[in-house]
Amino acid sequence: MEISSLWLRVLISVGLLILGFWVGRAGAGLVGWLARLTPDTRDDRYLRYIGWLWWGFTAAMIAALGAQVWQVRLEPFYAWGQVLFGWLGERGLAVLLILGATSLALRLVPRLLQRVPVGSGEFSREQVRLQTLKSVLESVLKVLIIALGVLFALSNLGLNVTALLAGAGVVGLGISLAAQNLIRDVINGFFILLEDQYGVGDVITVGQLSGGVERFNLRITVLRDLEGRVHFIPNSTIQQVTVMSRDWARAVVDVSVAYETPVDRALEVVRSEAEAFYHDPEWRDKFTDQPPETLGIQQLADSGILIRVLFNTKPKEQWAIGREFRRRIKLRLDAEGIAIPYPTRRIVNS
Repeated sequence: MEISSLWLRVLISVGLLILGFWVGRAGAGLVGWLARLTPDTRDDRYLRYIGWLWWGFTAAMIAALGAQVWQVRLEPFYAWGQVLFGWLGERGLAVLLILGATSLALRLVPRLLQRVPVGSGEFSREQVRLQTLKSVLESVLKVLIIALGVLFALSNLGLNVTALLAGAGVVGLGISLAAQNLIRDVINGFFILLEDQYGVGDVITVGQLSGGVERFNLRITVLRDLEGRVHFIPNSTIQQVTVMSRDWARAVVDVSVAYETPVDRALEVVRSEAEAFYHDPEWRDKFTDQPPETLGIQQLADSGILIRVLFNTKPKEQWAIGREFRRRIKLRLDAEGIAIPYPTRRIVNS
């Protein structure tokens, strides 16, 4: 055996090992994905068996190709290797290269999009738009890469791709009639994106559901609520949405004082505490340039007088502002000797 021939066989063997690992891992990954789709976890063990069988099949095929490379006449591997080499020589190698390039492109899409700047630090509409466009672009690119990879692979296998696309158009028309909700999802999602109604990072309310937009694409909107629950909402079902993080927000705080409290003094205490809170250096960057507004007496309630205060805040800061002001005003009212009312009941004997 010549040295060059030996090195060639070694290189081919290394390539076969890499090919076998890639094919085995891809098949096992597909089986794992199917396992995650099944609702019953008891089915997972059967799918694991299928994954092991796939690895075994892949190993047998690589062994058959290796028997051909090293001329080891071990049957049935040697005969299988002849058939596989014939197939690889005609069409198989090109198909495997296309599938490998498709897999590599799918893995590169998220890495490339990571380089797209989405902003950092302060929450802004530009940041929301960039994150949303990045999410949608990733989905579209993956679908496009898979479609092109399948078409090129089928073309190299000798199928008439033009006739296949024409048939797919007819089938697609039939599917579209049966999947009208899916089409409505995509159309509605497109207009949500086009009009920048909301995006990834926004806090919204859809019907009875509220939460932060964790993921958005042309088909669904994914919300995560305060308790950590994830809600998947088809875009076609979104008829009205309330966005609580658009441009600016407002914290509405109602302070209740007892009826025995002098009204003007209570108003002055609440107003001064709101102004002090607004000018606090630790919290100033969470407010907008508009100072707080003490509206006055909002309601003469059953047990006390309700005073309303408005704070204009940066997006998504209204809840923290409201909680902190309630803490501060409680401490201030205690220091001023102003009572916070509580429900009482008077019993009259007749």
